[in-house]
This record gives sequence, structure tokens and C-alpha cells, in this order.
Amino acid sequence: MSAKPVITTLPELGEAIVDTKRWSDQDWVERQFAWMREHAPVVHLKPDGFVPFWSITRHQDIYEIESDKALWINDPRPILMPNMLEALVAQVTGRRHLIRSLITMDAPDHIQHRVLTQKWFMRSNIQSLKKRVNSLANEYVDKLIALEGECDFVRDVAQWFPLRVIMEILGVPKEDEPLMLKLTQELFGGSDPDIARSFEISSTFDVWHDFETYFNELTEKRRSTPNDDVGTVIANGTIRGEEMAELERNSYYTIIATAGHDTTSATIAGGLLALIQNPDQLQALRLDPDGLMDSAVEEMVRWVAPVRQFMRTATRDCEVGGVKISAGEACVLWYLSACRDESVFDDPSEFKIDRDNRHHLAFGHGAHVCLGQHLARLEISLFFKQLLPRIETFELAGPPQYKQAAFVGGLKRLPIRYSVRELN
Repeated sequence: MSAKPVITTLPELGEAIVDTKRWSDQDWVERQFAWMREHAPVVHLKPDGFVPFWSITRHQDIYEIESDKALWINDPRPILMPNMLEALVAQVTGRRHLIRSLITMDAPDHIQHRVLTQKWFMRSNIQSLKKRVNSLANEYVDKLIALEGECDFVRDVAQWFPLRVIMEILGVPKEDEPLMLKLTQELFGGSDPDIARSFEISSTFDVWHDFETYFNELTEKRRSTPNDDVGTVIANGTIRGEEMAELERNSYYTIIATAGHDTTSATIAGGLLALIQNPDQLQALRLDPDGLMDSAVEEMVRWVAPVRQFMRTATRDCEVGGVKISAGEACVLWYLSACRDESVFDDPSEFKIDRDNRHHLAFGHGAHVCLGQHLARLEISLFFKQLLPRIETFELAGPPQYKQAAFVGGLKRLPIRYSVRELN
């Protein structure tokens, strides 16, 4: 048995937690956060190459920060980013953020942009998509079966099903899916050498340029030929009675086209891995999918927590967990840690599909709660309802591999072997 990874303590903690290579070791990450929740739940870190920040790891503290949108704002630091990239964005674009999407906005801009597409992602409208999403789930389980008993579940199946769902909603044709997948992975996984377009930090600008080019063309198409899709809503969207600015419009497309599938793909892959590693839970879900699927989906989302962190900046002096934070200082909210908090979840390091997960924070909380949470739940649920009755056995065919990414993460490889159930 291999030794457990050594926990990194102060003062080296700051350097370790921003080292994306560390994030490929899921065991280290989870044990590190457990140590931080106990010993340094609110701690000021000063890693080289980053503006100092407060690290927040406990569920209650993150919940309270996200509950107060006046005290805690997204702008100017919505995600943890190295100084070099921040400086390069300012130098090249003359603005603070390369992309200005919902995650970088505060009131009143945030709600004015969010309401443009909100009805598309409300629970009532998502239910109207159930038949189509179920058909796609069936299609991708067919693809799995056609691979004849062995595949990389991430690359061959998990990343494609949610991609097709959100591309249909957005209005992107199927032939453009490989491009959207490639750009998404380069945007979110640019720190992983297996995914990055190049080792140059400036490659992020090239990825964004490709998104801009694509979505400018989509805008022209949807203005000349409107369809019943979200792309048409964004192309023709107005803010305060005026046409949406190009930066905000292309950023809107991009956040839906990327976050709209990558996080769900990660949860489906991570959920299957958890079921393989916990055969008693797999068997329980097989025996009672109708009774357990909803709670199983929530447990998968909690377990994977694919969005690792966002940031908030204090607008006035305050306290978090009894620690004084000054106005203008930023906090990193570690959602993966909140989803493993022992004060909220019994045996949080155990995967339990009947767990009461009403309070997990994997979708965030408050004004910036995930816009696509209901769609994600539906996709995960329908996929496993299609998968489990048709596959008799699962096993690992090699070691799972995780992305080197501290923002949006999850599995990048999941080699499996499986046998198909003979249907009478």
C-alpha cells in the first residue's frame, strides 16, 4: 500500500495550494482541505506570483459570504489567477477581465444579464426538455455499448453527452461540437500539459479569440434567422434597452457553452468512478433507481464538486469565522472543501447515495448560484437511469487521472471495462 501524501502546513501552504500539479492528486487535495478546516479554516496566504488572499475552507463561512452580495462582490477578483495573467490581460485588452460574464458581474449588471436566459434554465422549462435529454442519454449509452467492453469513459462518453445537450439548447450544430469541446478544455484546463494549447500563458488569448470569432458568426446567423434557442436570445438580447455589448455577448455565449457541459461531464465521470469504488452503493442504486436516483445525483455533485473555487472581495471591514478581513481584501471560497465539511456531512469522505445533501455548496449559493443546476441534475439522472439497466458489470481498466486544474476540475481519464446485460 502506498504511503499517504504528506500534508503541507504553514508557511508553505500558500505555494502548495496554488500549484496546479497538486490538483491531479485528489487524495492530497482532500486531505489538505481536511487539515485546513481543522487548523487554518480562514488563513491569509501569500504565494509567489499571486496577490495575497484569504483561504476559506469551512462550509458555514462560505455560505455566509455567498449570502451577502452587498458585502462580498465578484469583481475585481472572481477567480484565483496569477499576477502575470492579470497584468497581461490589462496590457493587451485595457480592461480588468479577459471575459466579462455572469461570474465577473455584480449588481445591477449581474441580474440584468442573468434574466435574459434564466427562464430557459428554470426547473419548469427543463422538464419540457426531459424527453429529448433522455433520448440523448440513450444514444450515448448505445455508443458506450458499441465500444465492446472497454473504453476511456471520460473521452469516449462522459464529455460528449452533456456537450450535445447544451449545444442543442444554445443552437450550435453537431459538427461544431469538437471545436467547442477543444476550446472548453483549453480554457478550463490550460494549466494541464495534456490539455493546454501551448505552454505560453498568452495562449489563453488565442482561445478567447477563437470563441469570439465563432460566436460573432453565430450572432449574425441568429439575427438574420432567429431560432427557438438560447443563441437567439443572446444574439438579440438588450440590456437597459440597448443592444448587449460585444464583449458581454460573447462572454455570455462562452460561459454557457463551457460551464454548461464541462462540469456535468466531470460529475457523470466522477459519479461512475464512485459507484465502481463503492459496489454496495452501485447495487443499491440498481435495486431502487426511482427511490434513490435524486439523492444519488446530489451525492455525485457533492462528491465531485467540479467548480473548485470562486473568489469574493470585501466591500468593507468585516469578520469571517472570527477573523478580521479588511475592505478590499479577497477570499478564495473552496467549494470542494465545503462539500467535505465534517460539521455538515456525516462521514463526508464516504460516498453515500442516500445522504441528505440539501446543503451542499457544489452549485454555489445566493445570487450567483449555478444557472444550469436543474439541467445538470436532469442530465445526470437520466444518464444513469439509461446506463445501469444495460450494463451488467463495471471495473477499472487502469488508474483514473485528474486534471491539473484548481478552478474547474475532475477526471481527465477513466479507463473502464464493462459487460453488457443481456436483455430478454
